[in-house]
Amino acid sequence: MSNIQNTWHHIRRSPFQSLTAIILMIQTFFLINSFLVISLGFSTVLKYFETKPEITIFLKDGLEKSIVENIQKELVAYPNVREVKFTSKDKALSIYKEQNKDNPLLTEMVTSSILPASFEVSVTNADALETIYQNFSTKKEVISDIIYQKNIIDQLLVWTNAIRNTGIIFISIFTITGAMVMSIVIGMKITNRKDEINISRLLGASRYYVKKPFLYEGLFYGIFGSLLGFLFSFILFFIYKEKINSFFNPIVFIQPTIDIYLLFLIIQIFLGSIIGYISSWLGVRRYIKF
Repeated sequence: MSNIQNTWHHIRRSPFQSLTAIILMIQTFFLINSFLVISLGFSTVLKYFETKPEITIFLKDGLEKSIVENIQKELVAYPNVREVKFTSKDKALSIYKEQNKDNPLLTEMVTSSILPASFEVSVTNADALETIYQNFSTKKEVISDIIYQKNIIDQLLVWTNAIRNTGIIFISIFTITGAMVMSIVIGMKITNRKDEINISRLLGASRYYVKKPFLYEGLFYGIFGSLLGFLFSFILFFIYKEKINSFFNPIVFIQPTIDIYLLFLIIQIFLGSIIGYISSWLGVRRYIKF
């Protein structure tokens, strides 16, 4: 009988124990894949806000052109600044009218003279925003106001870290629990077949020969459980993809590209095989000592 057939024979002889091990592996890898997808989504959200114009600096009226140019040069010189966009008073009026075109009462009495010129600063690293804000908030003689969306980024970082830490805790608990249960299941199967193992050893079978089917069985639980856990999670996110992405619009929270999910699948199958093999090895090492 081949190793695969022998392993399958072991699984079929105690289906409820095998099903318990598989279900725990499915739960574990369902959580792992969900955690990876959600973490990727929140990373995309953070990246979006980091690269948007996070600081808008409003200038006081009557500034000379040379002063405005010097402010722009100073902003461009900051590290990690991606773009500095100047909006004149006339441009600000045009934007205001476009935003309120459906409500003419709001645009009738508004002229460019009451709207300030401004700089919109976008960066590649959110840390640069705090430096710019601190430096320009003291320039009261040329700056009338600064809009800095610091709270949004801070809240996103808090939520992202909370989700990441919670996910790591739950995944660790399920992984350890799954590995322990799988080790116990393998141990129970070894106990149930103790007489058969003894006979095989008396007939000259090596210790590795009698251990091998149980090691392969652990590999099967890990790989099969990781595959099903990934598929269930992938199907769930695929079903709700449109709703989730529409909620985070214009940010694409659930990525449409298949490459990243194939990478997740490969990682999880590899991790599942390691967990399955180590768990079965611990069970075998504990119960087969002859």
